[in-house]
Amino acid sequence: MRRRVVILGSTGSIGTQALDVIRANPTRFEVVGLSAGTNRELLAQQAEEFQVDDTALGAVEAEQLVTDVDADVVLNGITGSVGLGPTLAALRAGRTLALANKESLIVGGDLVTALAAPGQIVPVDSEHSAIAQALRSGTAREVSRLVLTASGGPFRGRTREEMRSVTPAQALAHPTWDMGLVVTTNSATLVNKGLEIIEAHLLFDVAYEDIDVAVHPQSIVHSMVEFIDGSTIAQASPPDMRLPISLGLDWPNRVAAVGVPLDWTKPQTWTFEPLDTVAFPAVALAKQVGRAGGTYPAVFNAANEQAVAAFHAGRIGFLDIVDTIQRVVETHEQDGPLTRESLAAAESWARAAADILLEA
Repeated sequence: MRRRVVILGSTGSIGTQALDVIRANPTRFEVVGLSAGTNRELLAQQAEEFQVDDTALGAVEAEQLVTDVDADVVLNGITGSVGLGPTLAALRAGRTLALANKESLIVGGDLVTALAAPGQIVPVDSEHSAIAQALRSGTAREVSRLVLTASGGPFRGRTREEMRSVTPAQALAHPTWDMGLVVTTNSATLVNKGLEIIEAHLLFDVAYEDIDVAVHPQSIVHSMVEFIDGSTIAQASPPDMRLPISLGLDWPNRVAAVGVPLDWTKPQTWTFEPLDTVAFPAVALAKQVGRAGGTYPAVFNAANEQAVAAFHAGRIGFLDIVDTIQRVVETHEQDGPLTRESLAAAESWARAAADILLEA
């Protein structure tokens, strides 16, 4: 029986690659709903190709789509914290949530985890998919720590001072992945890795002190799990998002021939380096924010988005991105219980606070 799939963010990178997987496996998957942010033309083309009657534009309509359309799995590939509403709607509707929209989990925190049944959220980020795969090698009590790998971005090996004058074009020249402006910039600052640490904590219930980062420029080992007996289980594959996407669509089943395996007939060298926490302070800051919980991750994320926009507009320097986030986080005060309203208010406050700093 085919799995009925709703794809949110179908015109973006994750969405189009998901449709590639489905296109190649028509007897396994059926698209029953599609949503996009603003690309109405491509959305219409996708709906026609996959014979989909139910479509939506924008996050509000996407939330309604998830509620109304009968589906087995919802792939949330929306960019940004606007994906929180659709994430909550998918969980309430009892759908399996293939989660590529990390911001909705990071910002939503306990609101999301409290709604999710065991196994209902399947991670689509390559790092978290790798961890989910490796965790099948042992029980939760046998896990010693999680190790997220990072390519190091375009500025790996540079000192903080050497990054002071880098340009937006240089920040977007990622050595491995082809991503959007915000995510690519986040990979250059390593804000993205900080967000992924928070995501890993929420997904796998592992303490922050037991989640580490290793720099792995080849991007072949996507992450690792260390167990109490000293064993480390790693998931390795060429960098291709279709693999974790396919697992998200039909977890825990694997989809044949979705990716090209490593060629073991050719010599290869994989290297691992410790993270330079002085040059890239975003990871430690994210751990601090994650431990604080509440609305702090929402403030971290919103301040980052404002700072990234200012950097690409030529208003601030590269190092000012994380410095701005830190200053906004340090002035934030948690107020009341965690609700969608308090999260929205915290995000609005963070954007305004960041803007004031960015204009100074």
